[in-house]
Amino acid sequence: MTWLYLAGAIIAEVIATSFLKQSEGFTQTWPSLICTLGYGTAFWLLSLTLKTMPTGMAYAAWSGLGTVLIVLVAWLWQGQKLDAPALAGIGLIVAGVVVMNLFSRAMTH
Repeated sequence: MTWLYLAGAIIAEVIATSFLKQSEGFTQTWPSLICTLGYGTAFWLLSLTLKTMPTGMAYAAWSGLGTVLIVLVAWLWQGQKLDAPALAGIGLIVAGVVVMNLFSRAMTH
């Protein structure tokens, strides 16, 4: 269940961030409402995750994978260009989360 909560937190954060630009400084009602609900849901689900998962591991996955997903959203739907250094950086973020989760014993306590 913990990983489902974390996945939900990541997805909610990505949705909220995706609508942040369209909120135009929280002056547009619907995008602003989606942002507010998305971030609220993300933090609530993250708090449920932290009941059983170490904070460092949860936050590394939440922030790292959320960053990768929001970059993909920006590329696919908002026209952001990605060059080789951006792609390399995304790869390093994913690699870092994988290494922490698979190999770090400190992340299990």
